Amino acid sequence: MTASNEQTEGLSATRSEDGVWRNPEGVAMPVSASDLERHEYCPLSWSLSRQGNSGQGEAIVAGIKRHAEIHTQMKDFQAVQTQMRRSVTIWTWWFSVIIALSIDAVAFNYIDDVITPLYMARYLALWSVTTLIAGLIAISVPWRSWIGINETVPRQKTKFLEERDDLQQFWEPKGFIGGWFEAGRVEASLLFGSIVLGLHAIALAAADNRDQATFILFITAMTWTLAASWQLQRVLLSDTALQTMKKDIDIEADAEIAYSDNDVDSNLLIDEKLGLRGRPDQIVIVDGEFIPVEQKTGKVPKNPHSSHRMQLLAYLHLVEKSTSKSSPYGVLRYGSENLHQIPWTVNAKKELREAVSEIQRLMVEGGAVRNHERPGKCRNCSRRYACDDSLV
Repeated sequence: MTASNEQTEGLSATRSEDGVWRNPEGVAMPVSASDLERHEYCPLSWSLSRQGNSGQGEAIVAGIKRHAEIHTQMKDFQAVQTQMRRSVTIWTWWFSVIIALSIDAVAFNYIDDVITPLYMARYLALWSVTTLIAGLIAISVPWRSWIGINETVPRQKTKFLEERDDLQQFWEPKGFIGGWFEAGRVEASLLFGSIVLGLHAIALAAADNRDQATFILFITAMTWTLAASWQLQRVLLSDTALQTMKKDIDIEADAEIAYSDNDVDSNLLIDEKLGLRGRPDQIVIVDGEFIPVEQKTGKVPKNPHSSHRMQLLAYLHLVEKSTSKSSPYGVLRYGSENLHQIPWTVNAKKELREAVSEIQRLMVEGGAVRNHERPGKCRNCSRRYACDDSLV
C-alpha cells in the first residue's frame, strides 16, 4: 500500500493529553461525521475528498435524490403529527368543558337539596384561594430540585429545538417570551384550577334564578357537544393520515421526529471540545430517548457497513452532547425494512474517539494509505477515478 499525495495544507496542531489534536489557539481540528465514514471506508478515499475530488457515479446522484425524498416525507409526517396533537388537545379541552357544564347544570338544579348555595360558594372560594397560593409557591421555589426531579424529556426537546432554526415550534415559536407552559404543567394546572373554582364560587353566590341558569348551562353544553363532535372528526381524519404516513416511512407507532436534515437549512450539531460535527438524517424520540437515524440508499447489505456504523457513532456522540442525555442506540436504515440498532456503549465511545484522533493526525501529518486488499471495494469507490493506488 502506498501513501497518498495529499497535502497537509500547512496545518499546525499537536496532540493533547486527551488524544484530541488542537491548533496553537487550543481549537480542536474539525472532523465531520462524513469524514469518519469516508476514512473508515478507506483513508485514501477520505484523503482524495479533502483534496477536492468529489464522489462520482449514478449511485451518488440517486442517493442525493432519495435523501431529498426521505426528508420531504419526514417533514410531511411532522406536519401531520403536529396537526394530530393539536386536534387532540383542542378536543380534550372542549370535551372537558362539556363535562364541566353538565356537572354545573345538575349542581345548580339540585344543590338546594344537599347544601345551601352560599355555603358551597364560600367553600369553593376558599379552595380557589388555597390553589392560587399553592400555584404561586410552586412558581417561586425550586421544588423539583428538592425532590430530585431532573429536567423532563419535553423540556429537553424544547431546548434542543430552541437551539436550531430548522424546526418551528407550534405552541411557543422561537423567540416567544412567556407562555402557558413556561412555568410547568403543575404550576399552570394550579393557576387554571384556581380560576375555575373562583368562577364557580361567584356563579353560585350570584345566580338568583337557578332554573334559568340550569337551562342556559344545558343549552351551552349541547352547543359545545356539536363543536366537539366536529373536532373529533378532525382528530380521526388526522389519525388516519398519520397511520398511513407511518407505514410509508416505516416509523415506529410511538416515535416522534424531533429533527430532520435537508443539507440546506439544518444546523450542524457540534462538539467543540472534540472537534466533531455533523447532521444526522433524523432524530426521533422513542420512549423518551433521542435516537439518531441514518438513512442509507443503494444496495442493501446483510450486515451494516463499518463505515456507516462509524458515522452513526458520531451522531450518537453529537446527540448526547446536544441533549446532555446519552442515547442507548442509534439506527442504521437500509431501505424500508432493513433496520439495524447500533448500541452506544463504552467501547463504541472509545472507538469513536480513536477514529477522530487518527483523522486529526492525518490532517496534520499526512500519510493516508489504503486500508484493504479488496478489488471490489476499489471498484465501488466513487473516487476511484482520482486514485493512483486503486486495485482495479
